[in-house]
Amino acid sequence: MPRIIGPAECFGDETDAWTQRRRCGAGYNPPLMRILLSNDDGYFSPGIAILAETLSEFGTVTVVAPERDRSGASNSLTLDRPLTVRRSANGFLYIDGTPTDCVHIAVTGLLEHLPDMVISGINLGANMGDDTIYSGTVAAATEGYLLGIPSIAISLAGRESRNFATAARVTRDLVERCRNWPPAEPMLLNVNVPDVSPAQLQGFQVTRLGKRHKAEAVVKASTPRGETVYWIGAAGAAADAGPGTDFHAIAANRVSITPLQIDLTHNHQMPQIEKWLAS
Repeated sequence: MPRIIGPAECFGDETDAWTQRRRCGAGYNPPLMRILLSNDDGYFSPGIAILAETLSEFGTVTVVAPERDRSGASNSLTLDRPLTVRRSANGFLYIDGTPTDCVHIAVTGLLEHLPDMVISGINLGANMGDDTIYSGTVAAATEGYLLGIPSIAISLAGRESRNFATAARVTRDLVERCRNWPPAEPMLLNVNVPDVSPAQLQGFQVTRLGKRHKAEAVVKASTPRGETVYWIGAAGAAADAGPGTDFHAIAANRVSITPLQIDLTHNHQMPQIEKWLAS
């Protein structure tokens, strides 16, 4: 039975030691952090703006994000042309490339110091199950992880975008935990937050990825010039959404936290493939 972490544990009880230290000092001076913030919705998205403001209390937040919506860009790098970095009026840096480009360029070329964390989001819409393969939000966090930095991808699981503040508060809590209790090794977390108010959250749950049915067929259309064009079909509905999955947690108004790994090796099939090749 998966353990459900209640709201009091999620956001801290007024009696816990860290809360007391924050409130009255107690000689505790938490270290300032360097946080790299990116996304796949673009530097102008409301999710990245509220996250930058929320996380600024921890130290220096640098935003490096795509110049436009790059949802579905996955882990692609731009290798066929040079990339340009520009600064917007609000100070955010934006790049004419993919989310992976943004994190890679920031960490290996722009920043003077290695970030303590890479945060990607807040994405408008869930990234659960098979979504993680295509998601630019997850890809930006993955690039940070591959560069040896603890990374979190955070998505608001709803299309009405009413509760970015809830997702920002969840992210703040996770960043604070990483600051106060640094992970023993770099981690890659895929976090989905229900699109509800903080009071409606039913806790946190560590989950596994569910699975979707195959995507719907492409939508065929014609341009005014008579050219045939195709729109990619919608993602399939949830197929594996039982207890313990990210889909199940979100349906129960719980924050889903899924630890991800990069090793795609199908270890179970290795002996089978060896026998197949030897036959």
